[in-house]
Amino acid sequence: MYEFARLSPANSYIVPSDPEPPRECDVVVIGAGIVGLAVARELAFRHDGIGVVVLEREPRIAAHQTGRSSGVIHAGIYYAPGSLKARLCVEGARELYAYCGERGIPAKRIGKVIVATRGDELPRLGELERRALANRVPGVERVGPDRLRDLEPRASGVAALYSPHTGVVDFRRVAGAFAEEVVAARGTISSSCGVSALRPDDSGILVEHARGATRARAVVACAGAWSDRLAASAGADTDPRIVPFRGAYMRLRAARRDLVRSNIYPVPDPELPFLGAHFTRTIDGEILLGPSALLVGARDAYELHRIRPRDLADTLGWPGTWRLAAAHWRYGLRELRAVASRRAFVAELRRFVPELRSADVAPGPVGIRAQALGRDGRLVDDFVVSRTARALHVRNAPSPAATSSLPLARLIVDRAEEEIEIT
Repeated sequence: MYEFARLSPANSYIVPSDPEPPRECDVVVIGAGIVGLAVARELAFRHDGIGVVVLEREPRIAAHQTGRSSGVIHAGIYYAPGSLKARLCVEGARELYAYCGERGIPAKRIGKVIVATRGDELPRLGELERRALANRVPGVERVGPDRLRDLEPRASGVAALYSPHTGVVDFRRVAGAFAEEVVAARGTISSSCGVSALRPDDSGILVEHARGATRARAVVACAGAWSDRLAASAGADTDPRIVPFRGAYMRLRAARRDLVRSNIYPVPDPELPFLGAHFTRTIDGEILLGPSALLVGARDAYELHRIRPRDLADTLGWPGTWRLAAAHWRYGLRELRAVASRRAFVAELRRFVPELRSADVAPGPVGIRAQALGRDGRLVDDFVVSRTARALHVRNAPSPAATSSLPLARLIVDRAEEEIEIT
């Protein structure tokens, strides 16, 4: 029996019986994050008997964005009514709760408040309320200071939106469950298989990887932080490019976890795709504060000092990087200050929980956001898919991709069936 073993909470799932990738199959899925695994699962379920092979560059699945998120199940408040992200998020949250219930994966609707601390934030809060209602997000209500204190006794604000159906889960466990279903459907997941080239011809496509080569009829690439590089090497447009933003969390010390009951978020800046530093109660009861959003010199810069020359050159050589810096330099300076100074980091969050002190926090986990950046300096905040010969490339799968993974996978497979003739 093919099984997945858990490592420590700081890591992801490993594959103790790691099969050699086959020389031939029907479809190769590149990337064993939650999106890639959901796509492989959908393919295996939709096409009985299809040979699906998932190739993962790391020794374990869910090693990057999936395994390093705070685990929030988003309800669908932030997204423009009628947009794909809005529909996928609302559907995805509903389906994810049901899936976790069926699989015995803990998932809790712990709720969230989006707090306005100043009067000038109220119009933006009102817009979020309008979007939530238009998107049919269940249970959302506008609350005043008294009701806010009932929900979060230590929080302070002039008004808030309350979302009772926002929740938390360990997305590594969800990814692990997807992987188990792929294997149960006779699919293969092989790790340490970083893909170096895609070589299509009249009869299929040869996928060259670190453990050899696999010939397939088609490829679906869900390569996360390396998605642009793989797509461009296969002939797709270089726009957009992935630039890495390092998100570092702090965590509340155990004795101070009573400061926060659920999730406390700021009213986000509409010019940026980041939701701002916030408080999140994880599925295991920890309270995370953050994350920061700092542009870094490697696509896996979990240690701040890590620089990879090719990654840095790709970022600095991209015109969009400099246009982004010119447009948002004040935000960048603020993030630098928060990273350099715990006091500054805490001061930003004290707007929402005035009792918070620097002594209450300790270093927490770190993740990398694979942010798609256009040549024009625009931070791409929607799904981007490119097609090359016999391959479909998921170029950008931003939050709430994990929440939306089940309906998103259906959409990706629908498109793959149409454009690269998966049958």
